[in-house]
Amino acid sequence: MNPYNPLEKSNLGKSVADSLAIQHVFPLRGVERFSGAGLYAIYYRGEFDLYRPFRELNPSESELNVPIYIGKATPRGGRKGKIDPDVSRNGFALYNRLFEHRRSIEQVSNLKVEDFFCRYLVVDDIWIPLGEALMIQRYQPIWNSLIDGFGNHDPGAGRHKGAKPSWDTLHPGRIWAERRAPSSETVEQLTQKIASYWSRPNLSP
Repeated sequence: MNPYNPLEKSNLGKSVADSLAIQHVFPLRGVERFSGAGLYAIYYRGEFDLYRPFRELNPSESELNVPIYIGKATPRGGRKGKIDPDVSRNGFALYNRLFEHRRSIEQVSNLKVEDFFCRYLVVDDIWIPLGEALMIQRYQPIWNSLIDGFGNHDPGAGRHKGAKPSWDTLHPGRIWAERRAPSSETVEQLTQKIASYWSRPNLSP
């Protein structure tokens, strides 16, 4: 057996992921503005039929175990390797991303933003992608691994020729998504996929 190395990439990433999992819980609609970039987890406790098992997995606002979505927010310029340290410390990338998600949920017809909660962690830029990847691997959240499109942005005027994301097929209401062509998957097909998700072993963390 190889000796434990705390500086291995996987162990460093696990430290970041574990830190996110123990952060304070906030209602998604009640997050106040804060600065920084980093990672976040969104949890659901509502009555939408396909997601009812979350009521058992996340039995109370103080006991949220399984996220429905994991995401990251990088500072401006992060994707091109041109991060300004002042922007990283003083920008609002993480808050802005959570606010965008809140707005998405508020627009749809079959979800209530009051049923969503979040944890977030401001992280040094270099650890953000690794932490996100490990959290997604650990939990395989429905909106990351199965129902695609929750994190999508409005592509802008004249760029709505693609298919509607599967998330918007299941949760209609976002104005920009309604302008797109129908998704390749029907509601019935997505329903079957979610049923299979709940039957997989080792769902609980």
